[in-house]
Amino acid sequence: MDTTPLKSALEAVLFASGDPVPTARLSLVFGIPEEDVKSAAAELAAEYEANKRGVRLLFLGKTLQLCSASEHAKLISRIIEHRAAPRLSPGALEALAIVAYFQPVTRAYVEQVRGVDSSYTVSSLAEKGLIEPCGRLEAPGRPTLYRTTEAFLRVMGVSSLAELPTLPDLNESDGLEKLQDAVDKLKSRGEQLEIDMDAPEGAE
Repeated sequence: MDTTPLKSALEAVLFASGDPVPTARLSLVFGIPEEDVKSAAAELAAEYEANKRGVRLLFLGKTLQLCSASEHAKLISRIIEHRAAPRLSPGALEALAIVAYFQPVTRAYVEQVRGVDSSYTVSSLAEKGLIEPCGRLEAPGRPTLYRTTEAFLRVMGVSSLAELPTLPDLNESDGLEKLQDAVDKLKSRGEQLEIDMDAPEGAE
């Protein structure tokens, strides 16, 4: 089956949108099964990669998005105003890892694992768009539950949470360094998180 027309239409829609587009929405608009949309998107993504094109097609959970190839980031930043990757303190990175690997979680759970008050940290991560509320826990006080966002997947350069690096033991003295090393292994993809080792706790 010649998927060229479908890939062309998919490319046009994603380019025009700029933002992530749900595969279910594309399926509805194109009038084809969602699996056909995903298959065509996978072919298109592979072609971009194989031909070293200047754009890449990302699978972000249940959505698709076109983005520029990461190897051209410096050139792009010299031409247009470039949004810097989220810069996080060690404490914020630690809290983000807890949410990413154990979601959905409450702020109290993050604090329990970290052993310190994390009110500001959780709020800061939410303001940066890396985590978001996703309901309330059926417990006294009905505390808010948090999960990671599509923006988190994008900056990490992964299509799903299953692609995240193995979580190191954050209780070890070099736990945070191991986590940052794991993040650095994804440098060829996504926008990347930057860790600010000099930032004090409460200034994430």
